[in-house]
Amino acid sequence: MPWWSWILIWVALVSLSLLFFVLMGVRLFRQFMATVKELGEAGDKLTSLPVAAAASAGAAGPVPGPYAAGVGPGLAPFASPHQAQHDYHVSKEARREARRQRRVRRKSERGQPQSLRDIEFR
Repeated sequence: MPWWSWILIWVALVSLSLLFFVLMGVRLFRQFMATVKELGEAGDKLTSLPVAAAASAGAAGPVPGPYAAGVGPGLAPFASPHQAQHDYHVSKEARREARRQRRVRRKSERGQPQSLRDIEFR
């Protein structure tokens, strides 16, 4: 093999490795910029919480839903454990009641008999 073929082989190997590093650098830069954009959007969402908007409205009234007496959904990490547990149980009971009401309505629309656990004895 002549001496100049070795030079061609090494030049090709070095140029291909440089091309690979440049392409990986561009890809890494694009991923980094996408991450920075996502972090910016998440920061914007975090600064505009619905609870903060309701608190800034002043006398707009209480926040509807299971968070009316407790801590809002975005501020749960800063609440006391007792308050977070209370909010969890309240929202769990509200979801359970909503499912029961949907079940009762669906069975009454279909003409099916109701379960005894779904009938209100109040």
